[in-house]
Amino acid sequence: MAHAFRPESRAGNRWNYFYTRAKLASDPLYPAVADALRGTSAPVLDLGCGLGLLAHTLREAGIDLPYRGVDIDAAKIAHAQRIAARAGLRDVAFEAMDLGRTLPEHRGSVALLDVLQYVDTPAQVRILDAACAMVAPGGRLFIRSGLATPGWRPRVSKAFDTLAAHAGWMYSPPKRYPDEALFRDRLDAAGLRYEIAPLNGNSPFNNWRIVAER
Repeated sequence: MAHAFRPESRAGNRWNYFYTRAKLASDPLYPAVADALRGTSAPVLDLGCGLGLLAHTLREAGIDLPYRGVDIDAAKIAHAQRIAARAGLRDVAFEAMDLGRTLPEHRGSVALLDVLQYVDTPAQVRILDAACAMVAPGGRLFIRSGLATPGWRPRVSKAFDTLAAHAGWMYSPPKRYPDEALFRDRLDAAGLRYEIAPLNGNSPFNNWRIVAER
């Protein structure tokens, strides 16, 4: 799967290729999303899609749901479009969008992966409320996020996210990691059933999985 992310020429930048290989080898996120969406039929909106790796992993898992990804980083969106075309992915679309200012219209399933720490608390509430409203009966909301909890894992997560921003990989450094109470408050207000569980895998990060449905 990572071969689709290689540069077109030998002299091209191989960062996306090596990043993708590392993510696929070490991050339990994508199999977890595939498991949550398996058996559903609603289209998927990927909020903060980056390079669109979720679309590739869903297709690899045999999940052929219509997919749309949006992200603030226009350069990543351009890469996502080229890579998806090269891989022959069908029924996928990508669009540049600042979720802190604008939210797309959608009805179906929603993926919100490693996004909320990059916006302030009012924007976190707006994004969460909008994502909850998008969930159709039979659809799922899958959130992966760091949480504001004590311990060494949150410090590692913040240091890594900050370094990624300084290196130019992420659009901005993290602003605030949401706490569990924020998720429970907004999901309860939306009338969704949900479960919250760790999703660290073998990583040192403070990652949590939230799966909700109507």
